[in-house]
Amino acid sequence: MLIFPEDSDTAHVTLTTSEQTFSAATVCLRSITDLSRTHSLFSLATSSHNNAFLLFKTGARDVIVFQVQKVSVKFEEQEYKLNQWQSICATWDSASGLAQLWLDGKPSIMRYFGGSQIDNFTTILGQEQDSVGGGFDKKQSFVGMMSDVHMWNYVLSPCEMEDYMNDQISTPGNLINWNGLNYNIDGTVMIDDKQICRDLKPKGSWKSP
Repeated sequence: MLIFPEDSDTAHVTLTTSEQTFSAATVCLRSITDLSRTHSLFSLATSSHNNAFLLFKTGARDVIVFQVQKVSVKFEEQEYKLNQWQSICATWDSASGLAQLWLDGKPSIMRYFGGSQIDNFTTILGQEQDSVGGGFDKKQSFVGMMSDVHMWNYVLSPCEMEDYMNDQISTPGNLINWNGLNYNIDGTVMIDDKQICRDLKPKGSWKSP
């Protein structure tokens, strides 16, 4: 797991993807934090869109912002808990324009984002990019631990999503694969073994009919 131990406007992890273009995506990660303020979970930026693909927790309770290019949507009534490992996934497909958020196996409603192909991007954990690879704000930094970051260039099926939530994925991310992560650390970010001993399957998790 990655450990972000303090507020910072410098500490971050840059992820190198296997390709530099996609028209659909699923991003999944697990994280734990005690932050009640705003903080970035996943930041992907291009020269034309600082928030080309962004997962961002607001200071408002149980609100997660998901943004793709110019469209930003607040997903409300999300059971985002402090001091507890949670699994978060976001999907988007430019062909349909639809996007969706999953938190601990529970899907949100689908929202229309539109959007077009994303290419030549920079992907960062721990900070929210206001410019490509920079423009960080300490008040938006992530403090906590993060693990199992994967990114696919397609939308996972509900069954594949449930497998991820249960820590049983058979096909790791083809753009970002946590098991073969290509990364660079800047600032105070540490690496340690995961501290997960419980069953990751949440009670009452959603299942496809």
